[in-house]
Amino acid sequence: MTDTAPKSQAKVAGRPLVPALIFIALVVAVVGSLGAPLITAVAGEFGVSLAAAQWTLTAPLLVGAIATPVLGRLGTGPRRRQVILATLATVVAGSLLTVVPPSFGWLLAGRVAQGAGLGLTALMMGVARDHLPERRSGATIGLLSVASIAGIGVGYPLAGLLTEVSGLRAAYGLGLLITAVALAAAWWAVPQPPPGRTVAVDVLGATLLGAGLLLLLLAIGQTALWTESPALACSLPAAAAVLLAGWVRRERRCDTPLVDLALLRHPAVAGANVTMFLGGVGMYLLLTLVTRYVQTPAATGYGFGVNVFVAGLVLVPFSALGFAGGKLAPSLRRRLAAATVLAVGGAVVLVALVVFALARGQLFMAFAVMGLLGLGVGTFSAAMPAAILAATPQEETSSAMSFNQVVRSVSYSLGSALGGLVLAAHTGPGATFPAESGYTAAAWAGAASMTVTIVISLVLRRTAMARDHSADR
Repeated sequence: MTDTAPKSQAKVAGRPLVPALIFIALVVAVVGSLGAPLITAVAGEFGVSLAAAQWTLTAPLLVGAIATPVLGRLGTGPRRRQVILATLATVVAGSLLTVVPPSFGWLLAGRVAQGAGLGLTALMMGVARDHLPERRSGATIGLLSVASIAGIGVGYPLAGLLTEVSGLRAAYGLGLLITAVALAAAWWAVPQPPPGRTVAVDVLGATLLGAGLLLLLLAIGQTALWTESPALACSLPAAAAVLLAGWVRRERRCDTPLVDLALLRHPAVAGANVTMFLGGVGMYLLLTLVTRYVQTPAATGYGFGVNVFVAGLVLVPFSALGFAGGKLAPSLRRRLAAATVLAVGGAVVLVALVVFALARGQLFMAFAVMGLLGLGVGTFSAAMPAAILAATPQEETSSAMSFNQVVRSVSYSLGSALGGLVLAAHTGPGATFPAESGYTAAAWAGAASMTVTIVISLVLRRTAMARDHSADR
């Protein structure tokens, strides 16, 4: 970083950069979460099965996982501003399709276009690192990571309320409104990147990675495959492994790789991504368990039978304390190593999982568990960029963080699928709802994942301390 670069001002050319970046990250997270609470409404309005309606949630996730590394690589080049604006314009067009779809196919196409926005968070991090002072950029990047999580808790209750009051199109209309505002904010506030950068996108690498992730997420996201077509379900991850192995081979030999895998040779970067993967499984597993548990009819012997809106309100503590955790993380970082802060966040999530496993008989406990989860996720997510960027060149910020976003996306999908598989295993023949013991078993599975996450974080801390000690000598 040089003193002549425009990053020395939080307002670039008089424009409020930080609020715009955080708002854009929140918007793409909110739009991405619109599918979950609306699945039942979509099935009813368009006359499709719940499994088909589930694609309104799965499709954006798939597209986001594929778009993230491509946008991250484009974000390292001289046309990052144009890439951001074009992507947001695509999201706005998709949002319009979801509001006025003549058929379910058009609605699904709109959700696919919206999924492209899920790759923008890494680009927002690159903008922050280029145009803000070092201390301010670190805090902003942490908040961007938190915003991409907390937006889920904002989208759920709003979508549920609008659906209850005005119907499905009103909920998707919210997406159209906020994405249009986000596009205007980006046009007004996002500057051009520093001069002197070039970029080339590895199209073959992007194809291999996209196809591999597509098959992997299909395998872990479509839980019905494992019971209806087990042979196909087993072949998908095997094919995904072959494609992803081919991608790794391609990236290691390519002059302009989609993701600089050499960065993963650094113990801090590789360890942080492994920690993100395992931690994400436990975090998203609990998120899906709680929202499903509270909507289960009380006649089953457990659950509270709440409607979509109340189920969305359960996620409000998640968002509120997620932001609190994000604000707390910089203070912790001034006293503790990044890996230690990751362990602290993971420990809070572990407590939330244990509480849910042992005490969930009252509705207020669901709110408490989600608050704990949000606090842990916020702290964990805000510390993650520091652990990665400490060993990443500035010009590779977007690429490095986009890879971490892909890891997070895959881990969340796996966490959701793991919860579904455990609950399915505890559902008797002909039963609609699983036995309550399924929730206990799933919660303990998540707790095991978080325990390993904490252990790896502490190992990373000891490794970093030993390396620093050796350097001092």
